[in-house]
Amino acid sequence: MGAQHANTVAAVVFDMDGVLVESEHLWEEMWTRYTARHGYEWGPRDTTTVQGMSAPEWAAYLAEVTATSDSVELVERTVVDDMVEALSAGRIDLLDGARDMVVEVSSRVPIALASSAPRRLIDAVLAGNGLTDRFTATVSSAEVPQGKPNPDVYEQAARRLGVVGARCAAVEDSSNGLRAAHAAGMTVIAIPNPTYPPKPDAVDKASVVATTLDGVRRSLLELTPSVMDQESA
Repeated sequence: MGAQHANTVAAVVFDMDGVLVESEHLWEEMWTRYTARHGYEWGPRDTTTVQGMSAPEWAAYLAEVTATSDSVELVERTVVDDMVEALSAGRIDLLDGARDMVVEVSSRVPIALASSAPRRLIDAVLAGNGLTDRFTATVSSAEVPQGKPNPDVYEQAARRLGVVGARCAAVEDSSNGLRAAHAAGMTVIAIPNPTYPPKPDAVDKASVVATTLDGVRRSLLELTPSVMDQESA
């Protein structure tokens, strides 16, 4: 396929929504809820447009299509409040295999999170699932100049890990996420989202396409040297 690929990688960067947790449908629900309050009928094309955007970027989009008098900051806060409430209500669960994947891979190499979710939701999801300490670094796309498909969030994750992009693997489920990770020079592992399938051209940027997180985990273990391997090298 079209991505860079190495025998081993020194670090792994995960997306969050659709990779670690089942939440893409909730974002769509909250965007729909907000825009419906303002007389706009949200549709699949809108969802495709904003997936991968940072919170300020999608909030600006919502403000534009609804012609609301709310500030972009208020739009973002309202939607994120709804997502945090969904998390508190137990509606955002780890995907099957996510915990084992994170625990096993982080025991071999440093890992990071590169997510389009806002900081307070990232922190809440990881803390609520006891995974905070497993991540060496976490980056929200709101903390970099541009969201996905631009590579900024992945490049920043690599910098915080102290590893160049070409020595990192990235795990993504969406079109814009796959494009972003590939643009950052990373070895891309795709786990296509079944509800919001990525475009074929985006999937073509992956070195590995998996259908389950167990498959992703096994691919990552093949790419990351074990402690024993490193000591014998």
